[in-house]
Amino acid sequence: MNAVFAITLIMLCVAGLLALLRVLRGPSTLDRIAALDVFVVLIVAAAAVYVAFYRDSSNIPLLAAVALVTFIGSATAARLVERWERHR
Repeated sequence: MNAVFAITLIMLCVAGLLALLRVLRGPSTLDRIAALDVFVVLIVAAAAVYVAFYRDSSNIPLLAAVALVTFIGSATAARLVERWERHR
């Protein structure tokens, strides 16, 4: 079972590096916002793997709160960028 957790974390790290690359190279602000949203989701997924590995369910409310705040933040940022682009 340890191999499954290790492979999962490796895949999450590779995906995180690709998301950070998109943040750095993103041609538009919306691409960067989407990449940051994906990066935070990957962090939440890695924390969920931690919860599953150690069978410690005390962090589950924290994971839900971070996911909710991230969703609200990225939706708000996308809306602000859309308004800003319209006023250009």
